[in-house]
Formats: sequence, C-alpha cells, structure tokens
Amino acid sequence: MSKLNNRQIEVAEVVFPCENLAENLAFFTDTLGFRIESIYPADTPRVAVVAAYGTRLRLEEKTGVAPDTLLLICRRAELEAGAYDELVAPNGTRVKFEATDIPPVIPDLVSSLTVQKIGVQSNWGIGRAGMQYRDLIPDRLGGRYIASHIRIPEGGPVPDYVHHHQILFQLIYCYKGWVRVVYEDQGAPFLMHPGDCVLQPPHIRHQVLECSDAFEVLEIGCPAEHATLVDHDIALPTEQLRPDRDFGGQRFCFHQAVETDWTAWRADGFENCDFGFVGATGNLVSVGLVRTVAGSTLPA
Repeated sequence: MSKLNNRQIEVAEVVFPCENLAENLAFFTDTLGFRIESIYPADTPRVAVVAAYGTRLRLEEKTGVAPDTLLLICRRAELEAGAYDELVAPNGTRVKFEATDIPPVIPDLVSSLTVQKIGVQSNWGIGRAGMQYRDLIPDRLGGRYIASHIRIPEGGPVPDYVHHHQILFQLIYCYKGWVRVVYEDQGAPFLMHPGDCVLQPPHIRHQVLECSDAFEVLEIGCPAEHATLVDHDIALPTEQLRPDRDFGGQRFCFHQAVETDWTAWRADGFENCDFGFVGATGNLVSVGLVRTVAGSTLPA
C-alpha cells in the first residue's frame, strides 16, 4: 500500500462506540464542551461527530470496546485549583486532565563514576531524526543527567524539524565535523565547528539543517528523561533578532573555539577556558574545557 499524503486525507476521526448515543452526546457536548459537527440519520440518530481542542470524535451507537482514556490538556493553575477531576463517559471512557506547563521533574543526584572509552564502537542506537546515539552515562546519575554521543556518518541535509525541549539545562558540543543549525530569535543559520558549544535554554525552538560526513557531537542535559516537542507553526530563522531574550530564566549562548581565551588551571601543566554559561543560566551551570599545556611535563 502506498503512503497516503495530506491531499488525499481531509480529516481524522477517532471512533467511540457507545450503547446510548444520546447520553454520550450530552456528556461530550454539555460536560466537556465539544461541538456537534454532524449527526445522522435525523429521525433516529446513530452517529454523531463532535470536535473540540484539536480532536474529532465519532460517536457510534453500536457494541464495541470504547477507547480506554481521553486525555485533555489544560492549564496547570486550573488543575492545581481543583477545577478538573477525572470523569467517566457513559460508554466507559475515562476522561483525564493533564497540564501543558508542568515543569520538568529533577531527580535527586546519585553520584557515580562512569568511564566510556572514546574508541568503542558498540552500543550505538538509532534516535531522533535518524541520528545515531551512544549513552555515555547508563545509570543517568539517578535520572538527573543524560550525556549522549551523537553521530551522523554520512553528511548532507538532516531530516530534522523545528523542535524544543522541556529541560532545565542542555548543551551541544561539536566534537568532529561541522553542522549548520538555526535557533529562534538568534539570527541566520550558522555553522558549528569542533570545539564550539551552544547552550540551549528551555523551549528555544531550533533545527539541525545539514552536516558534514563523520559529524559527531556530545549532548548533555538535565533531567535525563525529558520531552522533545515539535513546533509546526514557527518558521526558522525568525524575523526578529533578540540575542538577550529570556527563555525560562536563561538565554542562548554560543561559545566558539576560535575565540577561546585559555588561562592557567589549578593544576600545573594544565590550562582551561570557560564557555560563559554561568551568566547565561543565572549561575545554574558552569561549563568549560581543561587541556594540557603544550610542552609541559606532567607529574607522574
């Protein structure tokens, strides 16, 4: 069967079987606020289509197993005020309410030492947008952090889409190759080269456009499990340029390796650089690099 396209499909409906159409129609319209789109036959209705909140339901008076749960998304403040409780439709479908703006749950840190050898080629898996992922912290430090080694062996356009993350903190460090990316309100698409790093504040819209062959990055985020949300409405780049825009108490920050200032580190024979994320995150995160000084003799 060939894949259907948007021109062939006009609308999608979820079928809700019910024994008594009138009872269920009253529940979905009067209690939940759905609107009747169609109903037939007129003299003895057996089918009614109702729609609301981006969902279209087809209520059919017939025997069958109704969907277990209908989830309605609403504002968190109203949930906390007790404005909504779980309901049960006459056909047995549970109606549950969930907030759209629940902040990410940050688990307590469980410290551990994890060593991942950089040359190991095992445990690669296919992740979002067809990119290959390798987990660098399998225990996730109790669920507090995730660190991923991500690669795209063959370069070219990346099948990515405009998206954003429900996170407290996230960075992308370019390890090999180059990548062209674009971020909301940060101007035209730009290239990241080895040593470059971006701080992605919460919910900033962004997209990976294209990359070189053998492209690799390191991604670190908190919490370990978080939602990636797709934005179908915004187009990047945006018209406005707002480099100081606040995203959940943070601002976008782009560290470029070619502009790095190296200073002596706390141990002899090493030097370090700071990425400037302390100010960008409101003292939440400090990120930098440490390397050996060329020609230095390290203690045994």
